[in-house]
Amino acid sequence: MSFNGLGMNLGQLSRLSSAVSRSCSSENPTGGKGQGGRGIDPNFVAAKELGQGWKVRPYDNIEPGKSLILAEIEGSGVIQQIWMTPLGNYRHSILRFFWDGETSPSIEVPVGDFFASAFTSFDTFAPINSLAVCVNPGNAFNCYWEMPFRSHCKITLENIGTEELRVYYQINYTLTTVPEDCGYFHAQFRRSSPLEYKEVHTLVDQLQGQGHYVGTYLAWQVNNNGWWGEGEVKFYIDGDLPDGTVGKNVREHGGQYFPTICGTGTEDYFCGSYNFENKATKQYQEFSTAYAGLSHVVRPNGVYQANTRFSLYRWHIMDPVRFSTDFAVTIQALGWRSGGRYLPLQDDVSSVAFWYQREPHSRFPELPDRNGLEII
Repeated sequence: MSFNGLGMNLGQLSRLSSAVSRSCSSENPTGGKGQGGRGIDPNFVAAKELGQGWKVRPYDNIEPGKSLILAEIEGSGVIQQIWMTPLGNYRHSILRFFWDGETSPSIEVPVGDFFASAFTSFDTFAPINSLAVCVNPGNAFNCYWEMPFRSHCKITLENIGTEELRVYYQINYTLTTVPEDCGYFHAQFRRSSPLEYKEVHTLVDQLQGQGHYVGTYLAWQVNNNGWWGEGEVKFYIDGDLPDGTVGKNVREHGGQYFPTICGTGTEDYFCGSYNFENKATKQYQEFSTAYAGLSHVVRPNGVYQANTRFSLYRWHIMDPVRFSTDFAVTIQALGWRSGGRYLPLQDDVSSVAFWYQREPHSRFPELPDRNGLEII
């Protein structure tokens, strides 16, 4: 890794750099030098007596149907860390990132899913302690994915809900040169609700060009009794599928097209085993580690919470999955039925796939509408 302002490990922190540090927030929306804390808001009563230069504009409100530009940066640089605390419906708050003037976003994900927290809200909390994403008390969302850009960066948050959204945020970055071999960060949301019988859930497909896959987040609602995680995760790399498309190629030609990387089960892929079960308590055991976790289990309460829900993450930081021409990822949903037979499940499965690649990227599938995103 170079020392020009991109990410460093502990052994590199003493190395000096000509990179320039900047930060966008409600107190400095442009990230400009010497522009922090200049905001004036006559409606912000708490600072009315103290005035400009104090804590006058710590948040932004986004009306229903409106978007807020969180950052718009000219030049070459790299996003290094994002902190965010949204007060609203996390599934109806859509993050989008645009690199170097592109019109089709490289990241388009509901804010809760982007931070591996689909089943939380302002009133609930599930901690995450990983290298790439941390969720801290108060539902403080943090990510440390390195996100380089070469000429321009634009980050927006859209409120597609019916009520006002309030957001506190800070985006820390450097203005610096970006090496030629750095890819652009991408994240794509998909949902199968419910998954069709004998179908696989596609995390991503039709990726074209060179890149590497770095992470998976799943928000999984089980619609049957019994164990739900027998399904395998499969990576189709560089010609494993004839046109890079999953769908019918896997369903109708499953005996003809095979993945290069094939796991042994859902809990195995997320670095667990044997149902994620704590044998002493006979319960699912949450865990959160640097690279993988079952960070949140929502259990039935005997009244209106009828289904069990799981948040799972797996970061391929030490083992990125490389591709040169095309790439796709799927996961099966398998439980058990009578006679020791697999049961293809029809669960509610949402996912976020994270990867780096050279631009241009393939256009994403259309994001579901508000009703299609809602968790019920």
